[in-house]
Amino acid sequence: MDLTTLTYIAVGLSFALYIGIAIWAKASTTGEFYVAGKGVNPVVNGMATAADWMSAASFISMAGLIAFLGYGGSVYLMGWTGGYCLLAMLLAPYLRKYGKFTVPEFIGDRYYSKTARIVAVICLIFISFTYVAGQMRGVGIVFSRFLEVELITGLVVGMGIVFIYAVLGGMKGITYTQVAQYCVLIVAYTIPAIFIAFQLTGNPLPQLAFGSTINGTGEFMLERLNSVVTELGFLEYTTTNKSTIDIFAITLALMVGTAGLPHVIVRFFTVPKVRDARSSAGWALVFIALLYTTAPAVGAMARLNLTETIQPGEVGAEDGNLSYEERPDWMKRWETTGLLSFEDKNGDGRIQYYNDANADFATKAAEYGWAGNELTVDRDIMVLANPEIAQLPNWVIALVAAGGIAAALSTAAGLLLVISSGVSHDLLKGTFTPDMTEGQELMAGRIAAAAAIVIAGYLGYNPPGFVAQVVAFAFGLAAASLFPVIIMGIFSKKVNREGAIAGMLVGLIFTMGYIMAYKGIFIPVMIENVEANWLFGISPEGIGVVGMLLNFAVAFGVSKVTAEPPEHIQHMIEDIRVPKGASGAVDH
Repeated sequence: MDLTTLTYIAVGLSFALYIGIAIWAKASTTGEFYVAGKGVNPVVNGMATAADWMSAASFISMAGLIAFLGYGGSVYLMGWTGGYCLLAMLLAPYLRKYGKFTVPEFIGDRYYSKTARIVAVICLIFISFTYVAGQMRGVGIVFSRFLEVELITGLVVGMGIVFIYAVLGGMKGITYTQVAQYCVLIVAYTIPAIFIAFQLTGNPLPQLAFGSTINGTGEFMLERLNSVVTELGFLEYTTTNKSTIDIFAITLALMVGTAGLPHVIVRFFTVPKVRDARSSAGWALVFIALLYTTAPAVGAMARLNLTETIQPGEVGAEDGNLSYEERPDWMKRWETTGLLSFEDKNGDGRIQYYNDANADFATKAAEYGWAGNELTVDRDIMVLANPEIAQLPNWVIALVAAGGIAAALSTAAGLLLVISSGVSHDLLKGTFTPDMTEGQELMAGRIAAAAAIVIAGYLGYNPPGFVAQVVAFAFGLAAASLFPVIIMGIFSKKVNREGAIAGMLVGLIFTMGYIMAYKGIFIPVMIENVEANWLFGISPEGIGVVGMLLNFAVAFGVSKVTAEPPEHIQHMIEDIRVPKGASGAVDH
């Protein structure tokens, strides 16, 4: 059976499963819509959290980052997994003890201010829409390549599926749909990794193949990869050109950003007890580890296979480079998407793929007759193209397509729900129209989710960067805006509403402004994005750490010169810090 037909079958069956679950788990109350009726088993919630967490950035883009950044890509692994430790220890049990529906609701009550709640919603919307842009881009990439449809068509189909199970089922429907999506994405990620690991090293476990020798040689895979890429002027795979401070900043921004992401935090409101909140975080780490320990091997194998495909012979030899006319079918298919392109700069009909930005390699390249790098590869295609590069069966490639869509849709649904709850529960019910009935609030939530899906589709069509880059910005915004006020709200009785509001605004505005200035998101680039121009040597991906520190400093400073929180608020904080005896989530 041909690849397109198999892909339609795999994706179609997965969509039918998601829709079936949505119909079965339809939400009929606001409690079910916002927190799945607070009765989700911690193991099930851990799996749903893993799917909510492992977005298109994890499935599609992270291994691509590692493939091209090598050791430097480890910041994403360390930051994204380390954040769950912070979440389990510092946030999950305390927020579950508080028992509200949303993060802005906690902030509004803790800081006894509707204004604080509104500012928290604004931060949430900025974070969520930045994040969801990456997910919809991932959906578009998979649809345009594997289902051979226009990008806009793929986005519309993806939006339609999310609309059905997010708007109909709310958190209840999303939870059980995400369990199914986790099963799809983890199988789709690990099966090709096992095939390729065995093909290259004879070891079927990717985690062990990463440190094994290449079949038929005594050469370790990483040694081989280092040799292959440095011969073409690239940086050695096992080293990085990132500065220590930037590595630290990106890792910390991703960690605290993880702990501050509203669509992840809200998952811990869905379990019955405080103990279950910690347990859910532990199970989520287990399920996440299955993919995250595989990703380094997937990235390394993809880079090796790609480079050796383009450079099958001796570097510099007349016939050492792949002839464009003899390029494999997978390259032809990816060229049609625009995510892989070739420009014959020296007119020899062969593909030169090397680091033409390396001044030290320029002399050698000129001796070889090369006139510049001729192959442009979007890093977001590496995981999706890897099975094709390795010439795996079509059913494996179709499975990867279904997994990529599952990863993108699972996170998109969670993000759209927190946007919906922020608008309906925090802005409308909690602030502007407190007298609305439960039925009206539920309808408002569904309308808000529908509107958010339309905006998400637009952002997917006009993304501000590649998937993991966009997602990294969302983490920076979460680190700089929501994380500090949640932490201070739990562990400090002295921070008041004026301090919290000022801190959130300063953190958000500074971080968003920095990212926009260097990356040109929604505006033209204002400052060249090079290390010499970075503040303290910190890149836009890590600047959330500075925003976070500004948030803390401003919050404590303003609180110092304004009135202390009321006594009943201080007693409430003391009660929250004893994470036991939590009641169910309640609507206020």
